[in-house]
Amino acid sequence: MLRKLGTRFGAQLLPATLGLGPGLGRKVSGARGQGWLQPAGHDTGVKVYNSLTRRKDPLIVGSADATSCCGPTVYDHAHLGHACSYVRFDIIRRILTRVFGCNIIMVMGITDVDDKIIKRANEMNISPASLASLYEEDFKQDMAALKVLPPTVYLRVTENIPQIISFIEGIIANGHAYSTEKGNVYFDLQSRGDKYGKLVGVAPGPVAEPGDSDKRHASDFALWKAAKPQEMFWASPWGNGRPGWHIECSTISSLVFGSQLDIHSGGIDLAFPHHENEIAQCEVFHQCEQWGNYFLHSGHLHVKGKEEKMSKSLKNYITIKDFLKTFSPDVFRLFCMRSSYRSAIDYSSSSMLEAKRLLLATATFVQDARAYMKGQLACGPIREDVLWERLSHTKAAVKAALADDFDTPGAVDAIMDLIHHGNRQLQLVTKGPGGPRSPAVFGSIVSYIEQFFETVGISLADRQFVSGDSSSATLYSVVEELVRFRLKVRQFALATGEASREARRQQLLERQPLLEACDTLRQDLAAHGIRIKDRSSTSTWELLDQRETTTNQGAEDT
Repeated sequence: MLRKLGTRFGAQLLPATLGLGPGLGRKVSGARGQGWLQPAGHDTGVKVYNSLTRRKDPLIVGSADATSCCGPTVYDHAHLGHACSYVRFDIIRRILTRVFGCNIIMVMGITDVDDKIIKRANEMNISPASLASLYEEDFKQDMAALKVLPPTVYLRVTENIPQIISFIEGIIANGHAYSTEKGNVYFDLQSRGDKYGKLVGVAPGPVAEPGDSDKRHASDFALWKAAKPQEMFWASPWGNGRPGWHIECSTISSLVFGSQLDIHSGGIDLAFPHHENEIAQCEVFHQCEQWGNYFLHSGHLHVKGKEEKMSKSLKNYITIKDFLKTFSPDVFRLFCMRSSYRSAIDYSSSSMLEAKRLLLATATFVQDARAYMKGQLACGPIREDVLWERLSHTKAAVKAALADDFDTPGAVDAIMDLIHHGNRQLQLVTKGPGGPRSPAVFGSIVSYIEQFFETVGISLADRQFVSGDSSSATLYSVVEELVRFRLKVRQFALATGEASREARRQQLLERQPLLEACDTLRQDLAAHGIRIKDRSSTSTWELLDQRETTTNQGAEDT
């Protein structure tokens, strides 16, 4: 059950009746994990790489999976490096929810007061609050465009200043922080002893400090910063000021989940000092031995050919909005899934085009399988027993991969192998019907593949028109009629009846302009995002993502 905070926090706990946070259980032995307390609760069947232990641990959660994800500091547009981390953890969230039945409560803090926000607001000659509001909304729009599910609740720092002050007072009262004459409050790192360093293994060494620093020790970090001239501030027992970065996230997580957090996630660069300091703050405030049970960290997005992460400070970034002008969010998701969420990943045009190729191959297989089920694609005899066995094997392989620290590359490989076996059957095309048909097995394969991609937030049906939109429905009907008319012209041009060989050759020669006109129409429609496929006895069509036609045209021009 949820462990209650002190009386100062009691009234502000958001989900007091949710029953969040399992109790702590036995210690687990092991070199790195010694001292880690394995939670009591529901074993999800998943093993996750836990940064606390540096090994794969069984994921055990309470009745509700309490998850905290570090949110953005809203002073500029989000870039693709941010997107990679948020999309990877969104995929994990979907897997836990839809494959393993977890009930996830996710909290995300919005840092809307910060040195960077104040500096940028001054440069733009607007208030920090206005700047933060602008880029917070911009961030949320970017996440929606990437199909990242929103958290259960967003909490802004500026709306929780009294709670942050109360949290700092608790740390001081417990003997782990001190205030200075200048109005700053620092966490006393030496008071933590050898308990500091759960994630990185060692306490930080001395760092260079300004000559006027009022810290007791160089490694101490700020909980409250005294106000500087012309900066926004709030009143506190230590004077006017604003909170430090690390204390914000600790307070926000504690407001919702109390003294126990199941999963904390973020980019690997947040492990130290941010997450390390969060652990220190929460464990001394709550006076608990273990605040967070699992820490999951994602690898950086690297610019290919350079050993550097994509970041604003290095000025090597691509904004999410600019990226989505070229590639779809579904392509980006598949790109993210082709590597472990923990590994660094190289961004390049070739890697994105490969992800797009795989997604197109998947969509094409689904379309071909449906055409076969409708009788539009004539094949030789289908080895149903082989396909049923491959489908069963794939389901088991995908479930096992996802249970092994969310091994999405392994899961995708299993799906693509299933598609390969399906295509081998569908490519056995003959001139006429090939005997008994086997639509059921292909129906099951299509259903499973679509379910898998839907689970991780990828749609294979984005090329279809939206139902309920009258203009789109009308356009759909027009294209349908056009393709049907073209099919009749093409069938007439190819039909030679019972004529002699020479007569058939002459008829085909005379009708060649009709076939050329059909080919020209197919090519012209492809430029507008409509792909026509001519099959043995019919023609089908699909609506392409407009970004695909733009990218393909660009590739042809170079």
